[in-house]
Amino acid sequence: MDKYPVATSCRNLTFHWGKRTYVMGIINLSPDSFSGDGLDSHDAAVAQARRMVSEGADIIDVGGESTRPDSIPINADDEIQRVVPVIERLSRMLSIPISIDTYKLDVARAAVTAGAQMLNDVWGLKKDNRLAGLAAERNLPIVITSNQRDNPCEGDVVAAIITDLKRAAGVCQDAGVARENIIVDPGVGFGKTVAQNLEIVRRLCELKTLGYPILLGTSRKSFIGRTLDLPENERLEGTAATVALGIAAGADIIRVHDVKEMVRVARMSDAIVRGKSQALNPNL
Repeated sequence: MDKYPVATSCRNLTFHWGKRTYVMGIINLSPDSFSGDGLDSHDAAVAQARRMVSEGADIIDVGGESTRPDSIPINADDEIQRVVPVIERLSRMLSIPISIDTYKLDVARAAVTAGAQMLNDVWGLKKDNRLAGLAAERNLPIVITSNQRDNPCEGDVVAAIITDLKRAAGVCQDAGVARENIIVDPGVGFGKTVAQNLEIVRRLCELKTLGYPILLGTSRKSFIGRTLDLPENERLEGTAATVALGIAAGADIIRVHDVKEMVRVARMSDAIVRGKSQALNPNL
């Protein structure tokens, strides 16, 4: 097993991997967001991001296109108009890193110019591998997600995810991305069945063999709703369970909608998994 990088620097924050769990707050600027939290106002997005920071978010992730399986993709120009004004304002207001959730190079470039300091590609460089070149050029952390929507897995889903993430990490390395700037995401909800999503959380520790920090994004997703037979606005407790178990299995970053509640879940989980003195010290 490759050793994790010790730390990753991003804007004014240094991620000390293994010391505590970092929390990424989600800002959706798409009206058809799967979770029902899509915003159509730049002012509302800025206000939500500021509230998330006050609640303990370490990163703000801004996206302009829905990731719902049945959503209709939008063009890059429309996506830029949704996200860039918000990123420009947040980069002036906030000291924490801002991530851009996109798989389109033009959107990513515009977002980075506006102040984004992290890339989050839910297609794991399948749509446009030039995102890896942008990450290398600007020395940015990049999250690469294993997305099976184009090729559903009928066998061992965790093995398929590991193979796919090795591919994407290889693309990053070939482009010159620093090892410490690569973060992997198993892609819960992206082309997986309910049973497969549950298995991913249960076997998340197996991704440690890749030697990269792990981001887990389970918040409000449909596998929780189908497991508990609950709508989007009643999935808080189910999300909390996946976050706690994910942290116990090795998640380094959790990507969530409900920041206040999940920060508390993460701190409690860290107190158990990593030791109380480390979990409650914000400087670690």
